[in-house]
This record gives sequence, structure tokens and C-alpha cells, in this order.
Amino acid sequence: MPLANDPRTRIRDAAAALEPRLIALRRDIHAHPELAFEETRTAGIVAAELARLGIPHRTGVGRTGVLGVIEGGRPGPTLAIRADMDALPIQEETGLPFASTVPGKMHACGHDIHTVTLLGAAAVLKEMAPQLAGRVVLVFQPAEEVLEGAAAMIADGAAEGVDYALGFHNHPDMPAGRFGYVRGASLAASDRFDLVLRGRSGHAAHPYASVDPIVAAAHLVAQVQTVVSREMKAIHPAVVTIGMLQGGTTYNIIPERVHLKGTVRTLHAEARDKAEAAIRRLVEGICAGMRVAAELAYQRKVPPLVNDDRVLEPAIAAVREQFGEVMEEGEPSMGAEDFSAFAERVPSFQLRVGSGAPGREDRLHNAAYQPDERCIGLGVQALSRIALDMLR
Repeated sequence: MPLANDPRTRIRDAAAALEPRLIALRRDIHAHPELAFEETRTAGIVAAELARLGIPHRTGVGRTGVLGVIEGGRPGPTLAIRADMDALPIQEETGLPFASTVPGKMHACGHDIHTVTLLGAAAVLKEMAPQLAGRVVLVFQPAEEVLEGAAAMIADGAAEGVDYALGFHNHPDMPAGRFGYVRGASLAASDRFDLVLRGRSGHAAHPYASVDPIVAAAHLVAQVQTVVSREMKAIHPAVVTIGMLQGGTTYNIIPERVHLKGTVRTLHAEARDKAEAAIRRLVEGICAGMRVAAELAYQRKVPPLVNDDRVLEPAIAAVREQFGEVMEEGEPSMGAEDFSAFAERVPSFQLRVGSGAPGREDRLHNAAYQPDERCIGLGVQALSRIALDMLR
């Protein structure tokens, strides 16, 4: 029989007691989704809960973020735990009684789950604060989906004095009760480009009297595929995707311009630099070879998310102490996550929290996404145990 003061039992029982309230809060937030930098209602719920728990906090951090602080009973390092709060511009199709009430907006990535999971961990850690050697900074972040919220909060001081950072994300490809990790680079750098190719419009029957930007765009779309296939090392994963191509108005007019949007994902700095240089060179070549003019805006958004063993190893050990053998080593993803802005500054780790429901094959960013709500209480246990063990 475990002792009453055994941390595993205390955390498990505390999370179980909190779970009904956290699920109710999650469903409320789910029904009222807010997009990037619009999270005023969600931030208000967070602030009210922190106030109820007696946790000092600041609002308006990074525009709509909330920052809370739990002081431990003894001096020690500072651990930041981050949850994102924003929703996506997706029309929900779950048919749930607590489905989104806002047309065209939905929590399809589980940030509602993340928000209440961190609130639950805050409640547990507040009660256990005398046992902590150090402090916990609770980072409720806006605008992850546009990869701008972390930088905005850091600019407002969210990373000041932080020694370590812990992130987490629900993963429907693992069942609730399982957790995952990736060593080293786990998520990709995300860069994007906007390109306008300008030609000379004219009648489709007389193309020789025009400069056709559609043909130039078609050549460019084909050529950028060689950036990955012929310019990258095979051991350096990279993705170059054209996600938008717009041009023309009707059958028989060669348009003046074509607009393209693309994304570049890489795990290594060398590949990131090489991809940008190659795209710029190919655009210049299209201009010279096909007589078009180009306006290229290339933007580096976030670096790769690199997990640091100084946080990863104690986190894995803590989760195993709490649950047993529930950890799975996973593969890197070419998705991106602006928690990397914290990881670029301090040793960090992002935990993967299984959220897959029995009999379902859910995917993130899908109109029918519905995670298993059991992952909330399990996530509370994992975050609380990691913080407790790292700050003992």
C-alpha cells in the first residue's frame, strides 16, 4: 500500500478530484473558441482560476497571454510550463453538445485541452509548493497557430529568470494513458514565402504579345521540388510546399500577375539556409529565363524545436515514476511549434500526451477532431510530477 504522502498517490488523487471541474472548463472553452490574439475570454477564465487558487498572475502578457507564478518553499531554479490557448479557423463538424458556438472557429488542435491541463497542474503544484525548491512559471500563451505568441510573451518578459521550460501537446496517434518523447530536434523550423510574378497581360490567342506569368509559375512550382530532391543531404529532412497559386480571371486572358504562397520546413540549420538560398536563386532564374518580374517576401518564422536532455531525461524519469512504463520514443515531425522560441533560450522539452479515443482515428486540425478527455487528468499528473521531481 502506498503511503498517504507518497507523491504518486497524492498527485493521482489530486488530479482525480480536479478532473470534473477541468472537463467542464474545457467544454466551456471549446464552445467559445478564439483565434490568435483574440483569446480575451479564455484568458479571463484562466485569470479567474488562478485568482481562485491564490496564484499571483499577470494578464495582457504578449497581448492576450497570462503569466502565473508559484513560489516554492526553498530557493532553486525556475521551471516554466507552457500551454497554448488559441483555436483555428475551421467550421466544427463534431455534433457534440458543447461544439463551437462561433461559426468558422474551432479548437481542432486541442489547445482547450492544454489550457485546462495546465490549470490543473497549477492547482496541484500550488498545494505542493512547500516541497518545491524553486519556482514554477505558468505560461498561458496566445497565438501559437500563427507562430507569433511565444515571441510576443517573451518580449513581455515571460522568459526572464527562467532556467528550464516544459511544453506539452496532445497526440491523437497515441491512446490516452501513453506519453511520448523525441530526442534532439522534434519539430521543424517553419519559414514561409510570398511570391508575386508579374508579366504582361494580353489576349490568350496572341501569347507572343504578352508575358505569361502562369507558365512561369508552373515552371517554378516544378523547379522548387528539386530543392529537396537534389540540393539537400538525404539525412537532412526538408519539405518545400506551395500551398497557394492564384492567377487569372477567365479562359482567354493572359493575366498580369500570379501570386504564390509556400512553406519551408527543415530540422537542421544548414538545410534551412540552403533552402532559402535555392528558392531565391530559382526565382531569379525564372525572371531571367521567362521575362517576368518577381516580388519575393521570404520570412523565417520559428526555429526547430530541439529537446534538451537536461529536461528530457528527468521528465521521462518522472513520468515513469508516476505511471510506470508508459513512455514511447517517437520520430521527429515536420510540423512546427513556437514553443521553440523558449527552447532557443533555455533548456527545454516538449512532452507528447496521448489523446486518442478508443475506436477513433482522429487527426489534429480536422473539423471532426475530438480528443479523449481522460488525457486532461493524466496530463495534470505528468506535468505535476515532472515539476515536483525537477524542483526537489
